[in-house]
Amino acid sequence: MIKFGTGGWRAVIAEDFTKDNLRLLTAGLCRLMEKEGHAGEELCVGYDRRFLSKESAHWIAEVLAGYGFHTLMVDRSSPTPLIMYVVKTRGLSYGMMVTASHNPAIYNGVKIFTAGGRDADLSVTAKIEEQIAGIDSAAIPSVRYEEALARGLVREDNPANDYIDSILALVDTEAIKRARLRIALDPMYGVSQTCLRTILMTCRCDVEVIHDRHDTLFGGKLPAPNAATLIPLSNFVLDSGCDLGVATDGDADRLGVIDAAKRLLRDPSLKIGEIGEKVGYADTAHFARVFKKLTGMSANEYRNTL
Repeated sequence: MIKFGTGGWRAVIAEDFTKDNLRLLTAGLCRLMEKEGHAGEELCVGYDRRFLSKESAHWIAEVLAGYGFHTLMVDRSSPTPLIMYVVKTRGLSYGMMVTASHNPAIYNGVKIFTAGGRDADLSVTAKIEEQIAGIDSAAIPSVRYEEALARGLVREDNPANDYIDSILALVDTEAIKRARLRIALDPMYGVSQTCLRTILMTCRCDVEVIHDRHDTLFGGKLPAPNAATLIPLSNFVLDSGCDLGVATDGDADRLGVIDAAKRLLRDPSLKIGEIGEKVGYADTAHFARVFKKLTGMSANEYRNTL
């Protein structure tokens, strides 16, 4: 049974996360898109580094092709925010990401995005579930991936450069260059390394990376940046004399930041004028100084840009 939660659909691999269920989920979305007048449109599909993620993305594309939809397949493991960026900037109605985010390695799943690059809310996923209920799994049409490529129903692309440039355009890169920061990066065996390292190195940061190899078991730990899982990064920051440590979860839509004193800065993307109540163990004044270094603006100035 496919039941969406607030962060998409996820299930234990080989128990409920199966090829058959992926085909059902995709067919349900196709039926909904047809009802909404989006027949034949293009969707962006991406995947992370979990076990079977790439294969699952291809199975999704095969069903999309069977229903006559086109797929923009991001041709390498990528951060979830990149897929959301593509859906938004290319004016797509929907996008899909194969990931179980920060959940244990035995899970995989699918996140669905709607116009504007937004997470599909429960009203949307309920409609998909309604469509799934009326589908005969044996009658789901599909086109083999290689054939779909040859017929132009699938096109592979890597939009990472546009995504990275869009982020760099939002910050004062010259201010970051002048700060001469030494930063430790922990992608937690996930997908943030290429984009985040490129962004930091473009800003002339000295970047040290840990836990960057492809490991579908995430080193035997939960791929979620929290006080317990960030102990290795905290130690590395202190031992290496880094200004900051930055960690992301498995699909790079969650962020954890460690300061030079090994303190976890909680929710740095929230308001910083009020961040003293939100950053947990962080010293507010210290965080404000670091934020100013990174962005070239005060917290309140930054909030006014949102």
